Amino acid sequence: MAESTEILLEVVSPVETLVHRMVDSVQLPGTDGLFEVLPDHAPLISSLAAGDIRYISGNGTSTLSIHSGFVEVNDNKVSVCVEI
Repeated sequence: MAESTEILLEVVSPVETLVHRMVDSVQLPGTDGLFEVLPDHAPLISSLAAGDIRYISGNGTSTLSIHSGFVEVNDNKVSVCVEI
């Protein structure tokens, strides 16, 4: 199986989709500390604390501040449900 080079990042709030794009990496504020998701990351589910979601796409870095949420990582897809 060939390694992937990108991840599909989907961030939703109860009222709207905030992010839906392919990215190189995602850094998330887990309740036990920051962690980073790279392509071909192992599956996981985690709660999120207040902080910033940072994602890199190409040469740019974007940031989204959140109050709390949950994330599921599976098969190069990062699905995040947040309160902002």
